[in-house]
Amino acid sequence: MREIVVTSSIELTPAQKEKLERGLRAKEGGELIFVYKIHNIVGGISINDGQTVLDASYSRELHNIRKKSEEFIHSSIKKGIPVNKIPQFIQEKLDSFVDKAPDTEVCGRVISAADGVIKAEGLGNCQYGELLLVGTHGYALAMNLEEDTVGAILLSDMDCVEYGDTVYTTGRIIEVPVGEELLGRVVNPLGEPIDNKFSIHFEKTRRIENEAPRIVDRQKVNEPLSTGILAIDSMVPIGKGQRELIIGDRQTGKTSICIDTIINQRDKDVICIYVAIGQRAASVRKLIKTLEDNGAMSYTTIVLSTASDSAPLQYIAPYTGCAMAEEFMENGKDVLIIYDDISKHAVAYRAISLLLKRPSGREAFPGDIFYIHSRLLERAAKLSDKLGGGSMTALPIIETQAGDISAYIPTNVISITDGQIYLESELFNAGQRPAINVGLSVSRVGGAAQTDFIRKLSAKLRLDIAHYRELAIFAQFGSSLDTSTREILANGEKIVEALKQPEYKPLSTLREAIYLYAIVKGYLENVPVCRINEFLENYFNYVCGTAPALCKTIKSGKSPSDEELAGLEACATQYACLFR
Repeated sequence: MREIVVTSSIELTPAQKEKLERGLRAKEGGELIFVYKIHNIVGGISINDGQTVLDASYSRELHNIRKKSEEFIHSSIKKGIPVNKIPQFIQEKLDSFVDKAPDTEVCGRVISAADGVIKAEGLGNCQYGELLLVGTHGYALAMNLEEDTVGAILLSDMDCVEYGDTVYTTGRIIEVPVGEELLGRVVNPLGEPIDNKFSIHFEKTRRIENEAPRIVDRQKVNEPLSTGILAIDSMVPIGKGQRELIIGDRQTGKTSICIDTIINQRDKDVICIYVAIGQRAASVRKLIKTLEDNGAMSYTTIVLSTASDSAPLQYIAPYTGCAMAEEFMENGKDVLIIYDDISKHAVAYRAISLLLKRPSGREAFPGDIFYIHSRLLERAAKLSDKLGGGSMTALPIIETQAGDISAYIPTNVISITDGQIYLESELFNAGQRPAINVGLSVSRVGGAAQTDFIRKLSAKLRLDIAHYRELAIFAQFGSSLDTSTREILANGEKIVEALKQPEYKPLSTLREAIYLYAIVKGYLENVPVCRINEFLENYFNYVCGTAPALCKTIKSGKSPSDEELAGLEACATQYACLFR
């Protein structure tokens, strides 16, 4: 016995029902039960047996006409076609629809819907990751392909889906708009603007899922991406095309480092994509205002999925941002993308997997949690010159609990990335900003992401700080210290003070190099700790006024000549004597 659902815009007459049932029984055979429903489908009828739908309604076609009309209007305006001629297209489409034959296609039916997840039967030709049309305007993403049913996550409002709704396969993977039209905008994970500004008229879309560049399509990371943070650029450098993890407990300055990095890309022809996953809307508003105040929104796109959004939207958010970044990268541009944060993305995926009743593993995460992050982060690369030489630099953020970097998600992401910047709560609470733990932070690209001059200066800095940290711990337990130990502690304290930096004030490469020279060469020896920032600021101005040729060389990224280095040493010595 088969159930036939007949949907119409008005109640059918008994004669119409009898004629319809007689015709279907003669055609299909077998025992049929007819269920009649009234729905707002404009006109016509739709017949559904759970596997096949005979759609003779006007709603579907009118929806397509409206979409094509909007596209036609936008393209016509761009081409300069008079607006009064545009309605001709719409009228032609309506005229052609009058005698149009009904569409027949394979479809399914919703058999359960709860918590943003639906199950549908009758979708035998569905593919993994395919976009499904639910009802007339709802969308879902196919995630589970079982023998008789398909599990999908809803991308639209849960209220628009009911038991028994028709589900159509579209044959498409989710696509989002890409291009320069998105710069300066805030969009949701579907690429729709949510910043209360004008709509985005895009000319190109791109799948959110894409294969990572092959090894032969990449080249070595050899160009620095300056963060403007002296402690990072000197000891844990980041290169264009690198994947550098930023990890630490809550409220240790992880997002601040990323904002500083975005601000520092001003006038450097680097496009920035910031993906907020599960963040509070108030925090993101503050971040947007900071970027606007510093003139950084003009080259930045923010993909926002707040904590109030559904788990499916939080899950696709980083892939949406990555697709937008890939478009720029493949056009030969340099892109910085920030995922804030990956731990919330993992939690969203875990929620989806549990709702889909997938087997769970360690910490209740599904077995493919490593794969979803690796396929995301591996898309960051420095492309070969043959492919345009563009780059995508990824800065994923992980939030740890009580400093535990050996937990499941942190260890997974650490193994994928090319290094990590570890921010420690104790250092943050002690007033060191940024609170970078030098011992646990590393960049696997190393000196390849630094200029020659900074690489030579920073070689000894990391060891000096590590030595200072070690002695400072033991000094807490000893009452008497020898002279050499006290000198190391005093020098280390001054280095740490010199590396402190207020947020949202990144340093230029020239300033970093001149500061670093004074720190490494020991010119802070006779400067009180409380006056180190004053010394460095005035010392920089003194060098800029005294040795402009040297400053020009450092700005260009070249290594200073012996004569220029001698002049810099003379400037530093003179100013150290003048400083009082």
